[in-house]
Amino acid sequence: MTLDVAKPGRYEVVNVYGGRGLRARLADMGVYPGAEIEVLNYGNVGPVRVVSKGAVFGIGRGMAAKIIVRKLD
Repeated sequence: MTLDVAKPGRYEVVNVYGGRGLRARLADMGVYPGAEIEVLNYGNVGPVRVVSKGAVFGIGRGMAAKIIVRKLD
């Protein structure tokens, strides 16, 4: 599933579809294949709030739609 439709919980990042710039930006935030992240909110409005490496940040819906995740819980 893509991150933009993921419900709150723990996930593993499976893949990131996008150019080098997008992949590098997400990797700097700790979002890369094999990384464990936690989704904090769910809904169709606003950014997806994510915890990675102890930091909380938002990922816009367009970017989140390019991140493939697998549920861990």
